[in-house]
Amino acid sequence: MDYQAAAALAGRKQGTTVAVWVSRFNREGLAALVPEHGGGHAPRFTGEVREKILATFRRAPDLEGDGTAVWSLTTLCRALEKEGIPISGYSLWGLLREEGYSFQKGRTWCHTGEARRKRQRGGRTWVETVVDPDAEAKKS
Repeated sequence: MDYQAAAALAGRKQGTTVAVWVSRFNREGLAALVPEHGGGHAPRFTGEVREKILATFRRAPDLEGDGTAVWSLTTLCRALEKEGIPISGYSLWGLLREEGYSFQKGRTWCHTGEARRKRQRGGRTWVETVVDPDAEAKKS
C-alpha cells in the first residue's frame, strides 16, 4: 500500500506523515511507538531540580525566613531564588499545575480535585477537605 492510501486508512490527510512514521520505525524499531517531546522548548526543570522545587513547595513556609505564612507564587519564587533556583512565577505555576496543584480562592494550594470548605453548624466552625471523585476524568 502506498503512503497516501495508508494515510487515508489511518485518518490522516498527508502521506508524508506515514512516510515519517515508517522511517522512524525502520530506524528505531518498536521504540518508535513511544511518544517523544512534542515540540516547543525542552522542559527546563527536570530531575533533581524539579524535586527541590517540589520539596520547597511542600514544606510549610517559615514566617521569619520566608516572610510569609502561606506560599504564593511570588514568595515561593523568592525562596527558590535563595536556594539557587531562579524561576519565574509563570514557570512555577506551570510546574505546579503539571503536578496536579491549583491555587484556591482562599489563597492556598491544594491538589486538583480537592478543596477546603469552611463549614458552620450550631455555632461551631471548622474547615473540611472535600474530594471530587471525578477529578481525574475532568483533567483530560
